[in-house]
Amino acid sequence: MEELFGKSVIVRFDASLLLQKAVDLQSVNRALRTIQYIYNAGAKVLITSNWGVSDGTMLLSTQCVADYLSSVLQLKVVPATGISGYTESKFGELEKADVLLLDNLSQFREEAANCTKFSKKLSLGVDIFVNDAFSQSHKMLASTVAVARSCYASVAGFRFEAELSQLMEVTKTARQPYISIIGGGRLTEKAAALRYLASKCDGLVFVGTLAFQIMHALGMPVSLSFVEHGAIRDALEIIQLAKNRNIPILYPKDFWCMNDSLPKLLDIFPSDGIISGWTPVNLGPSSWSEIFSLLSKSKKILWIGPVEFGSSRQETHGSSQLAVMLEKISGNNCDVIIVGNAACKAVMATASSLSAYNIVESASVIWEFLSGRTLPGVAALDRAYPIELDWNAIFADSTQPLIVDIGSGNGLFLLRMAKRWRTSNFLGLEINKKLVRRCLECVSQSGLRNGYFICTNATSTFHSIISSYPGELALVSIQCPNPDFNNTEHRWRMLQRRLVEAIADHLIINGKVFLQSDIEAVAIRMKDQFTMYGKGRLTVANEGDDLDQGGWLKENPFGIRSDWEQHVIDRGGPMYRLMLSKVDTDKNNKS
Repeated sequence: MEELFGKSVIVRFDASLLLQKAVDLQSVNRALRTIQYIYNAGAKVLITSNWGVSDGTMLLSTQCVADYLSSVLQLKVVPATGISGYTESKFGELEKADVLLLDNLSQFREEAANCTKFSKKLSLGVDIFVNDAFSQSHKMLASTVAVARSCYASVAGFRFEAELSQLMEVTKTARQPYISIIGGGRLTEKAAALRYLASKCDGLVFVGTLAFQIMHALGMPVSLSFVEHGAIRDALEIIQLAKNRNIPILYPKDFWCMNDSLPKLLDIFPSDGIISGWTPVNLGPSSWSEIFSLLSKSKKILWIGPVEFGSSRQETHGSSQLAVMLEKISGNNCDVIIVGNAACKAVMATASSLSAYNIVESASVIWEFLSGRTLPGVAALDRAYPIELDWNAIFADSTQPLIVDIGSGNGLFLLRMAKRWRTSNFLGLEINKKLVRRCLECVSQSGLRNGYFICTNATSTFHSIISSYPGELALVSIQCPNPDFNNTEHRWRMLQRRLVEAIADHLIINGKVFLQSDIEAVAIRMKDQFTMYGKGRLTVANEGDDLDQGGWLKENPFGIRSDWEQHVIDRGGPMYRLMLSKVDTDKNNKS
């Protein structure tokens, strides 16, 4: 809470939780708690969200949504003017309210385009971004991705964090047998995710339209109206993967079918014996019996996607039958994960208690995650927990002082330093995967045990990486960052407040920060950033005859130049160098 006090905070809220009556009330309470927690911490709260059509003819007004939020939050929420963040005019608006609500994001094309300019308007005057719209985390949106670059801290809300944890539960296979019940359609779009499940689970149960694709691939007769064009190859790969792992694949053995001429007439047919003029509308009793037999032996179950298919009728109650089945099984020490609106609603209607289930209403996010794709809304947030690294395997002696080069490029500077300074460990952080791969190859070929490189965005991961290092952080270097020439200040987009604060937090007393650039404006900006956000703990260490008239270091203090530094010097250009040192503020305050 102390980190929030006095700060301006923008919360990406998922309004559909309230306006569309979310199934999971715990999820709603977590989302509301996020806003209440920030407000109670003494922060200025700004909410941004998107909401759809209320009655099929018109959008709800911002005032209407603000009134509704006021009633559930027990706070005074008022609509802000426009979509810009905390402008001076909005501070006046906040005096009359507890929380400001920006205009509906659905009205702006820039939102879906992940527009940087639009996100800067959203975050104008904002310190901290809180994402609590997990259901949007698979999309590249200005309000969930681009906005994170403009705030010095980007974190998850309580609801986001809970649903991310539930998502991770899908990947855990400690409890076995682990069975997946997979419904819905569009097999080709979900092929990668289905291959993942086939490689992790102990059995697959196909229902919904997907079941017909498996049956078709197995050579069974399937009506063309149920066959997905181009899906047979993917279906065969999934079947083969399951066969190689010797795990069962269940598909319907019989169906309740509707007479095409007399829709009220229903009858049961085996799946390979449906006669002309009859259309499947629900799984038959033999299918349900086989599914129950498999599920009753399991210790973990994932249900994702609707049971029904295109011709299903409401009275066939496929989802309800499965929900009742899971209600019985969940009480038998079995973990059950429910994904998607259809599955969630069915469970809500039958469950005596939701505490036995892990519920994730957004199936789209899970499908993207299982397909191995990065979730942009998750990747945009800061990592607050340590990245797990085996430092003892990386370095021969992981207790040696650590020297970190941020934006290490081709790694030549760091590799030369590592060869000369054997009593220190050297770590390069670089966002370019190809460069990091080459650097690691050089480390391997040279046999160095005090040098290593990580492909990462240091702005969001520096704290997480360095916090797990056993030794002390002695030196951080940032050399010749690429400036943004579209900005009059030549702002280096990667040097943000959160990175400076993380460096200042982890550096040992008398530890150093080395900055240099061949562009004076960039060097000045880096100096100003560290002075402004270093919390008074970083002071300029440049002094004596080593300085030029501008106060910059004349020579590289390490005696080893980066390749770009050497290139600039060879062409007769200047270098602007600066050394900062961390001081003991507690000692200074006492004195």
